[in-house]
Amino acid sequence: MAEFEGKVVLITGAAGGIGSVTAKYFADEGAKLVLVDFTKDRLSEVAKDLALDNDRYITVNADVTKESDVENYVAKAEEAFGKIDVFFNNAGLLRTGEVKDSDIEEVKKCWDVNIVGAFLGLKHVIRSMEKTGGGSIICTGSIDSFGADPGNAIYAASKYAVMGMSKCAALEAAKYNIRINVICPGAINIGMMRQYAKEMFEDESWVDTYNKKIPMGRMGRPDDIAKGVLFLASERSSYMTGTRLVIDGGYKHE
Repeated sequence: MAEFEGKVVLITGAAGGIGSVTAKYFADEGAKLVLVDFTKDRLSEVAKDLALDNDRYITVNADVTKESDVENYVAKAEEAFGKIDVFFNNAGLLRTGEVKDSDIEEVKKCWDVNIVGAFLGLKHVIRSMEKTGGGSIICTGSIDSFGADPGNAIYAASKYAVMGMSKCAALEAAKYNIRINVICPGAINIGMMRQYAKEMFEDESWVDTYNKKIPMGRMGRPDDIAKGVLFLASERSSYMTGTRLVIDGGYKHE
């Protein structure tokens, strides 16, 4: 029997590099999926690539910064499948730039997605899980949730907030049999990382730069993170809550 047979997994940022690969891993383990993203066309492509029967998934287009949209994706999950067992609170946005050069509107945009979006997801999924006996929530942090790099203050501040918020929520939700943990990716070779590199480096040497910095000799892949998410979602981590799982090839910078 597949590990997540009969389990309902809700993923925000499901059209992104990490979200889409994680969806595939859950699908292969028998889960029913609620795929949520702002990008409707890409979300449809991800769902098509999974090649699941129609009764095993739904897609919901949503802006995670809007409470009505978050309430809607939770309601759609409950309507389709009756419950949410696992929530991968994953939608995120990257902004870079030194503090002295940063535009406040870009700061607000990043924080709205990374902090407000994560908060609203926690708020409404915890309420849903309370009604059905509990579940596992995995929030996407970063090695920037506890470290620092020049030019990364906006993003790092938002990911520090995700860490603190998740820890507090974990303490509040434990009595409802809800576990909340944070997965902290390092340098993962996805679109967000390539955007970061484009803004921070003058040429394509950034791949070699990171490969040399990382003790394991390579940048991470989306499946490296997906495997960690499935661990935190499973009974194998049943005594873990309010903590972080760092997946970075040894490249911690705290």
